[in-house]
Amino acid sequence: MANSNREIGDYGLIGDCRTAALISRDGSVDWLCLPHFSAPSVFAGILDASAGHFSIRPTGPFRVRRRYLENTPVLETLFETAGGTVRVLDALAILDGLKPMKPMRELLRIVEGCAGEVDLTIEIAPRPDYARRPARLREFKGIGWAFHWGNESLFIRSNIALDKAASSLHGHIRCAAGAKYRISVSYTRGDPAIFPSLGAEADLRHEKTISWWRDWARQFTYCGLHKEMVLRSALTLKQLTYSLSGALVAAPTTSLPEAIGHDLNWDYRYCWLRDAGLTVQALIGVGFADDARAYLDWLLHATRLTWPELRVVYDIYGRQSLKEEELGQLQGFRNSRPVRIGNGAYRQLQLDVYGDVILAAEAIVSAGGKLDASEMRMLKGLGKTVCREWRKPDSGMWEIRGARRQYTFSKIMCWVALDRLLKLHAAGHLSLGPLEAQFRHERDRIVEIVEQRGFNPALGSYTSELDGGHVVANLLLMSSLGYIAPTDPHFSDTFALVMQRLCRNGLLCRYEPGYDGGKNRESSFGICTFWAVEAMAARGEMAAAETMFDRACSCANDLGLFGEEIDAETCAAIGNFPQAFTHVGLINAALAIERAKSGTAPC
Repeated sequence: MANSNREIGDYGLIGDCRTAALISRDGSVDWLCLPHFSAPSVFAGILDASAGHFSIRPTGPFRVRRRYLENTPVLETLFETAGGTVRVLDALAILDGLKPMKPMRELLRIVEGCAGEVDLTIEIAPRPDYARRPARLREFKGIGWAFHWGNESLFIRSNIALDKAASSLHGHIRCAAGAKYRISVSYTRGDPAIFPSLGAEADLRHEKTISWWRDWARQFTYCGLHKEMVLRSALTLKQLTYSLSGALVAAPTTSLPEAIGHDLNWDYRYCWLRDAGLTVQALIGVGFADDARAYLDWLLHATRLTWPELRVVYDIYGRQSLKEEELGQLQGFRNSRPVRIGNGAYRQLQLDVYGDVILAAEAIVSAGGKLDASEMRMLKGLGKTVCREWRKPDSGMWEIRGARRQYTFSKIMCWVALDRLLKLHAAGHLSLGPLEAQFRHERDRIVEIVEQRGFNPALGSYTSELDGGHVVANLLLMSSLGYIAPTDPHFSDTFALVMQRLCRNGLLCRYEPGYDGGKNRESSFGICTFWAVEAMAARGEMAAAETMFDRACSCANDLGLFGEEIDAETCAAIGNFPQAFTHVGLINAALAIERAKSGTAPC
């Protein structure tokens, strides 16, 4: 059963670049959507104890140690009891290729006796469609079991005897040293029933999965500070990438709360354009140029239907209509209601996304990539939209609901869009023709407005809104985006005020309390602390940068994973988990430190 006392950071992630599962410290798969990230859940115990889980755990008291196998997301959990030790290896199998008779997805769990004897209890209780649909359970004598709902099936094979109890399967074993047990949970929708082989063939699938991940990780080129943390972040980003399109979801979960017991619960299983530029920079910076290019390809493909305008968020297939609804049957993580699916942010106007997409394209070209004629046409069309739209109020990067505002950072990202298009033109990568003069004029006009109304002389700082008096953490990106020099007095004073108002216990919040209209005190937002590290490194404040970087890294869970937010008092993970944006920030902060040390990009 899902434990109401679990923390968000108690979970580990496994993935196959199509979907992902969360597994608790005590061996329960409490989140898995099939067949892809934003599909309905099959196990959702993290949101409600009755919403499905797949647990393997000792029957008596135990201690837990866990880790990822080197250079992989294959999770090893060691259960230590008074009588012995067992390990459980968990993976979502990589099932590449077009060979026949394979399931669409497979969760493979291998149990091995390490010392003595340990009594284990197994329970498999799928609850499809966020626990809204019943599954019919059927036994295939001598083969295994199957759960059916609609045209979808979950097939269970194991060399552990499993018995039916209500709508679940249960098993008990005494695992002795040297013993090995395998449980395969495979999924198929609309295709012939597939029961994957066990024994040596299951071991081979497991070994091939490990090899696939290690082959991918060999591209990793970074060798600076916190190398293992940076690689783990890259592996996490890869797990959150939908390989069939190149899309990267913000997180694999929905409705893990930003404040326990409150209603700040959103569905993050989609792709936000605001993440694009920084994500592509991070992937290229540590050696994964092909993944960065695939992400840009998805960006430009997914936005074709709305071009030359961009939406805020898309699903993995590029669909932008993500109707938000509440699931009243689920109690939410530790009673944090409501549980939501879909995301109403798709209706918002966020002008910063134009700069993010064009920044991603510029990063690809800077790394030696090329733009084809269609891509050039698309980018120029985005620039024309920026010229037409940048004066409008919008909902901003943080998607604050309610009336639109004149966010300073949105203006700066519109400046980034036009500035990068002009640079691509000057370098011969993009021909703007008569658009050059228009783009240059509007870029300069944005600067005039930001300097006249986005900088508050009384505060000595840039502000969150034109003519405003608040600061937000994304102002720290002004320097790394090339808008202003890191040592410029205006940026220095802005940096100081942001740190004064938003930093608690060495971690940064997004904005000041109450700025979003909410009643809850904002936890620190993961990526914001890493932005501060980048700014410090660019300013030559290396000791401070490394101290803050160490502080932020210390807040990862034992597997190196971060949520959306971090409790500044306890370091507990808050919000959807793991959060791609936080891991992007970690990578870029590490790269910034190494650049500042050497004057060049790290090895």
